[in-house]
Amino acid sequence: MTLLATWNDWISADLMKDPKMLAVAAVVVVVGLIGLLIFLSFFRLWLQSKLTNAKIGIFDLLGMKFRQVDYNMIVRQKIALVQAGCQVTTADLESHYLARGNVPKTATAVIAAHKAGIDLSWKIASAIDLAGRDVLDAVKTSVNPKVIDCPDPTKGRQFLDAVCRNGIQLRAKARVTVRTKLDRLVGGATEETIIARVGEGIVKAIGSAHDHKEVLANPSTITKTVLHSSLDSQTAFEIVSVDMADIEVGENIGANLQAKQADADLQVARAEAEKRRAAAVALEQEMQALVQENRAKVVLAEAEVPNAIADAFRNGRLGVMDYYNLKNVQSDTDMRSSIAGGAKSDRGDRSVMG
Repeated sequence: MTLLATWNDWISADLMKDPKMLAVAAVVVVVGLIGLLIFLSFFRLWLQSKLTNAKIGIFDLLGMKFRQVDYNMIVRQKIALVQAGCQVTTADLESHYLARGNVPKTATAVIAAHKAGIDLSWKIASAIDLAGRDVLDAVKTSVNPKVIDCPDPTKGRQFLDAVCRNGIQLRAKARVTVRTKLDRLVGGATEETIIARVGEGIVKAIGSAHDHKEVLANPSTITKTVLHSSLDSQTAFEIVSVDMADIEVGENIGANLQAKQADADLQVARAEAEKRRAAAVALEQEMQALVQENRAKVVLAEAEVPNAIADAFRNGRLGVMDYYNLKNVQSDTDMRSSIAGGAKSDRGDRSVMG
């Protein structure tokens, strides 16, 4: 105790003689206190990372604090990843946090994939998360495939309508089991594409059937056709199975189309017949007008007969006996026409001379 008191007295006397040494000592004390406070504030997290082999030092924690990173959360997620056997660096966690990613959900997804034996690196998981996809839900779907209704009932349709070659309409509903492909989740098509492609495949398969009874008797022909069409290419999912949930017989589309076609043909035939009738009526009217025109010409020609007879009398080319013979022939002709039932000629009332 005497030696320590002597040492303290010597230091105090020495510092009192040199003010610069006093200032340096004060700075050292302040820095030491600050360092001690920092060490104490990060001691719990540092000790946890040390005991769990997370390899996060005091200066790493201090740097995260200066970069405004939630170091408590980073330490917890790094410990969880390390304990699960996932190789992820602290810098990767920090960069994902600073990129506004969901670090806890991404870490949980990586751990779940690792435990399930699925190869999912932190780089791919963070990319999926930053792309706006639910990476944890994707891992769950990859582990436990989910079922999609085709068509989607939320879109207002309950059945897919397709027509066989015999003209019978079938209404089908399918259930598609899909598994997420994590390596194609970024940039791959979504569930809507799967539903559209499967619906197209079902309609095509039904349309290629010769008889609707074949489809009703063996619905697996549809599912086999759909599964062998590689409908899940360029999508974020892998089609595990396609199962026909329901098939109903609809209308006889072929008969309805034939009836409508026959009705259309009938309308065309009626239009053609009406066209020909109108042409015949027009031709009849033309013939009647031509007959009236010819009759007028006959009347004009007959009007010249008395003048010709009178001129023959004046020139001596026609005698009285010739005139009476002409009248007898005309009378005989009128009598024959009356006997035959024809209309009586009005020429008998006319005077040859006048």
